[in-house]
Amino acid sequence: MTIGSKPRVVALGGGHGLHATLSAVREITPAVTAVVTVADDGGSSGRLRRELGVLPPGDLRKALVALAGTGEDVKLWNSVFQHRFGGTGALAGHAIGNLVLSGLIEVLGDPVAALDEAARMLGITGRVLPMSTQALDIEADVTGLDEDPAVVRRIRGQVAVATTPGQVRRIRLKTASGDVPTACPEALAAVRSADMVILGPGSWFTSVLPHLLVPDLHRALVETQAARVVVLNLVPQPGETAGFSPERHLDVLCEHAPELRIDAVIADLDSVPTPDRLRRAAAALGARAHLASVSTPGAADRHEPGALARSLLHALTDTRRADGGEVVGYAGREPRGGEEDTWR
Repeated sequence: MTIGSKPRVVALGGGHGLHATLSAVREITPAVTAVVTVADDGGSSGRLRRELGVLPPGDLRKALVALAGTGEDVKLWNSVFQHRFGGTGALAGHAIGNLVLSGLIEVLGDPVAALDEAARMLGITGRVLPMSTQALDIEADVTGLDEDPAVVRRIRGQVAVATTPGQVRRIRLKTASGDVPTACPEALAAVRSADMVILGPGSWFTSVLPHLLVPDLHRALVETQAARVVVLNLVPQPGETAGFSPERHLDVLCEHAPELRIDAVIADLDSVPTPDRLRRAAAALGARAHLASVSTPGAADRHEPGALARSLLHALTDTRRADGGEVVGYAGREPRGGEEDTWR
């Protein structure tokens, strides 16, 4: 593969974590596809999902906004998509973009066509796709909810899993009908033809791991010739990953997808108290650990797009060289950034 011919990158996740990845990836290539989780059942998304039977639109909207154009002709639409109604009426709390996406899905009868139309409205770079064209539910086995810490309780729903005071042990995906979840065909095609596939950062159990639990998407991730990169969170999240070390995130990923091999793991220098442990956990997945300063100065819980872009570039270059591939640089602009990354 010649990277100068615009690498094809697929980023999988949801919410603010996927927004961070997409903000970085668009700095190194225009050929980016976002594959977004569709299990949200809270807030505006949950209300629209229950009332209209559509895919939860919130994470899809955030991905569209992350890739939106910067021209004057689309700036207004970008602001409109993000605007959220106040007050106490029926529209209170709804983001306009969520309503627009829901309307497009109803009118066009196809969530992929609806997202493509919204992408044209926003002049986005790349494409946004749902993980599945059917809304899914997350079910989790959780300990620590009873006096006996060994008792396992089963909870259901993205909000319940994300906010549980217990310890999440394992998750599963469920459809309303009880059928096996199926992936969006266009998402499968994107993963199979990608040069790099990125998992994370984001809510580990509710945004990242669900992609590994859709059987045909899991198979595509295992079989793709793309460089597979995991981007770790900067801080543990209250609730689902409270108290997790960086290496514990990788252990949990391996527990849910033991067949999946990873090529690179990106973590922030200041977020890894025991680098050797992280390297060993990464090596167990077949990956090299890349430690760099990727957080935003003054906001340790937020990735800096330019720094993350450089780390992704290093990870892809390193993987391709290890595979004997040709690496000649990017066709797009050089990622922004300040000082050189520190690599260990």
